[in-house]
Amino acid sequence: MSRIGKLPIEIPSGVVVKFNDDRVVSVKGPLGELQQKIAPEIEVEVNDNQVTFNRLGETKNHKALHGLYRSLVNNMVIGVSKGFEKKLELVGVGYRAELLPNNVLDLVLGYSHHTYLQLPPEVKVEAKSDKRSNPTVTLQCIDKQLLGHVAAKIRSFRKPEPYKGKGIKFVGEVLRRKAGKAAAK
Repeated sequence: MSRIGKLPIEIPSGVVVKFNDDRVVSVKGPLGELQQKIAPEIEVEVNDNQVTFNRLGETKNHKALHGLYRSLVNNMVIGVSKGFEKKLELVGVGYRAELLPNNVLDLVLGYSHHTYLQLPPEVKVEAKSDKRSNPTVTLQCIDKQLLGHVAAKIRSFRKPEPYKGKGIKFVGEVLRRKAGKAAAK
């Protein structure tokens, strides 16, 4: 059995999980509601306080889907009860982030122009610039996949470079640094 797939998901109080005939799992909690379609190779059982997943076959694909759908539904349960958060740090002289109306993020990243990103309405953003520290962008959402996609999109505008570390990085991310020209001799 899949080590992840065989683990049951504990449903916290205030969260309702339903599995209907259309093979859709819907999870509703205090922060919102999420839905996920389940492949026909996986059976879902919603008991009193737990959700369990069983696979119908022993092929490699069945085993992969077993762990996948368990992880997706677990992330949905955590998302609607607690939510997810990612923090990005802008490292560089003159780098700034500002939230404009209509959920538009304005980034100044050392280019000759501003970079604008229209964010989905599900993602909540906070841009913070304090003196003597790098600007940070905090993203919050109940959908872990959407949050990761938006964070990766923001990071792709200016990835951290290996010499000085300038760019957009996740808070706590360890960058692999390189020595400059002087270390070559």
